[in-house]
Amino acid sequence: MTDPAPHDPAAVALELERLRRSVEVGFAKTDGALALLVQRSDQTDARLADHEQRLDGLERARWPLPSLAALVAVVGLTLSLWTFVTRT
Repeated sequence: MTDPAPHDPAAVALELERLRRSVEVGFAKTDGALALLVQRSDQTDARLADHEQRLDGLERARWPLPSLAALVAVVGLTLSLWTFVTRT
């Protein structure tokens, strides 16, 4: 098949069709890439929410250090008072 002359309307129509096909293929590739990015973003959001939930659970389950320090201080004071009272 030979290509028609450059100023022929059939040649212009043929080139426009090729250009349209190229643009459609490019849009399809871009659409696929965007869909993949959206899927990965959704997965990341789900993992982040899961990690937040697990971190909240760990924070609730641990002993708060100031309370533990106060408890140790009270026990130490009680023991020292008891030792002082029992020796006199």
